[in-house]
Amino acid sequence: MTERAPSPVILNVNDSEEPLYVVTVILRAAGYRVIEARTGQQALDMLEEHTPDLLVLDIRLPDINGLEVCKRIRANPKTSNIKVLHTSATYVSLDNKVQSLSGGADAYLTQPFESEELIATVQSLLRLRAAEFELRAVAEQLREADRRKDEFLAMLAHELRNPLAAISASLPLMTRRAPEDVAEHRAREVLSRQTNHLSRMVDDLLDVARVTQGKISLKQTQLDLRALLERAVDNARQTKSGPRHQILECTLPPTPVTVNGDATRLEQVLMNLLDNASKYTPDGGRIQVWLHAREGTHGPAAHVLVRDNGAGITPDVLPKIFALFMQADVPIARSLGGLGVGLTMAQTLVSLHGGTITASSLGRGQGSEFEMILPAVTADTSVEATNGQDRMTPSEGRLKRRILLVEDNSDALEVLTDLLALWGHEVQAASDGLSAVDTALSMLPDIAFIDIGLPGIDGYEVARRIRADPKGRDLKLVALTGYGAPEQRAQAADAGFNLHLVKPVLPDGLAQLLNAD
Repeated sequence: MTERAPSPVILNVNDSEEPLYVVTVILRAAGYRVIEARTGQQALDMLEEHTPDLLVLDIRLPDINGLEVCKRIRANPKTSNIKVLHTSATYVSLDNKVQSLSGGADAYLTQPFESEELIATVQSLLRLRAAEFELRAVAEQLREADRRKDEFLAMLAHELRNPLAAISASLPLMTRRAPEDVAEHRAREVLSRQTNHLSRMVDDLLDVARVTQGKISLKQTQLDLRALLERAVDNARQTKSGPRHQILECTLPPTPVTVNGDATRLEQVLMNLLDNASKYTPDGGRIQVWLHAREGTHGPAAHVLVRDNGAGITPDVLPKIFALFMQADVPIARSLGGLGVGLTMAQTLVSLHGGTITASSLGRGQGSEFEMILPAVTADTSVEATNGQDRMTPSEGRLKRRILLVEDNSDALEVLTDLLALWGHEVQAASDGLSAVDTALSMLPDIAFIDIGLPGIDGYEVARRIRADPKGRDLKLVALTGYGAPEQRAQAADAGFNLHLVKPVLPDGLAQLLNAD
């Protein structure tokens, strides 16, 4: 036999005996459980012990009037979701009703009222309360699903970065000799290109979670957008439009266009727009890029326009083009790859810079156009406009280091050891946390690369134990890990790491770090 749900509980508050009695009788006859209070303070005290579904609250009370009682109920998180039905035989003007509803009441009845009107109003409020509870439950489920999604993405990225690190480190070992034929040369290029592509997609997965939640903090400096765009276009020519024999034209102004921005994030936006244009433009197609500095309604602005003559965007897709996991509805969309997160990130990052990004298209086969607008500034001559990155070409093996490599992934450990040894460094390896501490304190390396996810004790504890020993206080410790969230970087710093690198670290970047004084 199915157990019936308990009847809703209603707190009836009135200092007049007759109205109090009549309302209670009507509600109990309708099947509701009713408790009573005769003053405002008594009602508030009863809410500490009971959690009614609804209050039938008279406005005129001997101590605290019903308007103030309602305000206090709404101000208390424990009672704020209780429905309040105000009643009154004296406060009956339109202004009284407006004051009641504005103060937090959910409905208002003027006495005397018919029993049918009271029951219908109570039923309506209880239905609304039930719907709100369902929505809160759904919202909580969505929040929990979102939290689990972020945890899954972080773990997925970590698990993907371990094999990517091994593959990335293997590629330089393959180039020690010239390829035997064209097929081997082509295979090497494919491996290098696809490894970078996989790394980019892993970064996108994590970035979109952080960006959409507002967890990205910008490192803004005054920079020349013209130089940044020129570099992005050169990169796109080499990696995107060039291999596809596309014409990539770039029109830049003769003078710098200065903006306040995070160079890394703005370059990410520009590369996304160029990548997107190339992806949806057929081989031999044309992509045009412009940068203009204009005076807008809110001051000077930098306009970046990216136009292609490719697949275009249909009118039904265009309004949703910046939505998460959205891709243009064209037959070849899946063959083009990508996760459908790039434009979402681009829009959010541009918004964080105080700018806007829009898309337009005449339809399928008519190409598309993306315009990014950023606030421009007058260049500060006292601060050198920078692109935010020092792009040095490292020379392998200039300095010979004594290196400790701590990694539990055997493939990554072997390949990185071989690569570092190839560069002339002395390398010792450890595959668990406890042996890492012992090796570090006995070897006293110039630099130790330590994975975070280790058997025994994790990398954070390894760093803490090394730092706790006087011999390890001045060692250079680098966290080399698949975990790259800001909180994980902060945790690494707190544990004693000097630097935090996210896998896979490109060989050039690794060599540059080892060559640094």
